[in-house]
Amino acid sequence: MAGTDRGIRTVEDVMALLDGLFAPGADRWTEGGADWWDGFYADRDRPVPFFVPKPDENLVSYLDRGLLTAGGRALDLGCGPGRNSLHLAARGYRVDAVDLSATAIRWAEERAGERGEEGVRFRCGDAFAPGTVEGSYDLVYDSGCFHHLPPHRRVTYLALLDRVLAPGGAFALTAFAAGEGGMGSERPDADFYREGALEGGLAYTDTSLRAIFAEYEPVELRRMSPQPPDSPHFGEGFLWTALFRRRP
Repeated sequence: MAGTDRGIRTVEDVMALLDGLFAPGADRWTEGGADWWDGFYADRDRPVPFFVPKPDENLVSYLDRGLLTAGGRALDLGCGPGRNSLHLAARGYRVDAVDLSATAIRWAEERAGERGEEGVRFRCGDAFAPGTVEGSYDLVYDSGCFHHLPPHRRVTYLALLDRVLAPGGAFALTAFAAGEGGMGSERPDADFYREGALEGGLAYTDTSLRAIFAEYEPVELRRMSPQPPDSPHFGEGFLWTALFRRRP
């Protein structure tokens, strides 16, 4: 029949097909969502908790307790204005920091310039697209990227980790926590395709995070520790923190 579309041949073709099931404007995970994030970061005075120039309390704790070894090469996924990237660089890492939003990257570069920090290479783009991220990393850090991905893009996420995380390397993330005091949607995965939207992000339990990242050794999973306004660190109790290690 003329016009019949039978173009699905690869996993990425399937991913693109599933991306297309979401409503126009719902994209927050491919380069098509960059404009939305640019608008999100445009007003720096908005009372957004993670706009503060402070590193995550769990990241600081991992380093202070020796769960992460300072130095080496790090990848910051969805780096935003660069608060965690800059902390990692200050602790001796050579950091590649990637975000979809050019507005966020400009803000991050300004912060780096103000601190005289040259240990971060900021890049605007889709970290999951071929050719954006290359090489091997001792640490992959994600503060708030994973929970904005639709369920099928977990496959893409895991493929990136498998490709870039060095043997024995560490992977850490913060994500919306399900349950009392949490944020994000707790609806079943299939519902997001029926509705064509992610409702601001997906909430996870510690059990679901352990299952998704079952190929990695869990080191620590806990709620993020809320921080007072005068703390030098960022912390909100509606987030899970998770640290995994790739087996050698």
